[in-house]
Amino acid sequence: MAPPQRILFPPEKIYMDWQQQWRAGAGLRNPGNLCFLNSVLQCLTYTPPLANYLLSREHSQSCHQRGFCVMCRMESHVNRVLRSSGSAIYPSAVISVLAREHFRLGMQEDAHEFLRYTVDAMQRACLSGISNLDISSESTTIVHQIFGGFLRSRGTFPQPLLSLELSVSFCLYFNMALYRAYTKALCSVSRCNKMVAASKRFTVHRAPKVLTVCLKRFEDFTGRKIDKIVKYSSCLDLRPYMTQTDGESLFYSLYAVLVHSGNGCHSGHYFCYTKASNGLWYEMNDSSVEDCDISTVLQQQAYLLFYVRDFLRGVVVIGLGGDGFKLKQGRFRLAVGKKVFTVRVARHWKRLPRAVVDAPSPTVSKARWDGALNNLT
Repeated sequence: MAPPQRILFPPEKIYMDWQQQWRAGAGLRNPGNLCFLNSVLQCLTYTPPLANYLLSREHSQSCHQRGFCVMCRMESHVNRVLRSSGSAIYPSAVISVLAREHFRLGMQEDAHEFLRYTVDAMQRACLSGISNLDISSESTTIVHQIFGGFLRSRGTFPQPLLSLELSVSFCLYFNMALYRAYTKALCSVSRCNKMVAASKRFTVHRAPKVLTVCLKRFEDFTGRKIDKIVKYSSCLDLRPYMTQTDGESLFYSLYAVLVHSGNGCHSGHYFCYTKASNGLWYEMNDSSVEDCDISTVLQQQAYLLFYVRDFLRGVVVIGLGGDGFKLKQGRFRLAVGKKVFTVRVARHWKRLPRAVVDAPSPTVSKARWDGALNNLT
């Protein structure tokens, strides 16, 4: 794609880590069949880069849209939820949006469809009042930079990506479903008896900062639920599914899981699990907010998975030791023999064991850092 002619939101102002620490916010009241809305809103509320932006109220302070604005409504909702810990509120700021669209109040709707609508509506709000933009420039909004990426298939131009949709019919593991959908397909050539690339399924051409995955649990024609446990982990490396598979790992950390219980897409109940800024997990079931542990989260019959880029996991820290050592933001490369280690900055400096930075060699330091990071996360 051509470079954007205009940058609508500076990428350096997108903060991936929580800028403030909050306790779990308010639960959301459900007057009837709005569990799909409540669960999606809670997952979005605990999306760190989006929450940081909305909590700053930067959008409403500069919004020139007359009348109704989805981003302004989301900003009001997130601020109200996170500042109302221990209570339950009615999500009136967002419910009024439904009356303007094809969602019908009082009717059970699909959570994934509502998520896609909400993200798309926020994107449109960011583009409101701006004309004559090229496609590349449209992808520089705060919303697209957080949730958006690009997919690519052989012989085609990159296509926008807002969520990965994976079939779970024949897969027991999340990585297996991801592999079937987003990797190269191989076939055997009988003349030389070798496996070669025959075609290419979609691959991730540009990775998003926040990765949303839908495990397709509803049959296309009947809407019947596919009750299958698909195992997923709290950490994901997206590199094997990229168009360019060589390079450093692209680690993501799980921060929310949305669950559907019931027999079909037009019935049942939605609830979710989210990781708050204090690092603790909570089950959010409409007005109820209860703490839980990660083992409970990983045992759910997930419908939607939310992952955020983890720039700290698996990095190498080469320290000099001593009181004079200071970590600075940025990244650099250090060649050691024939190997090149990527070195990034760790924000958990005070929590790291001194042995990590006082290691006698980069190789030893890497091993110690990996172990220390697992203990921290």
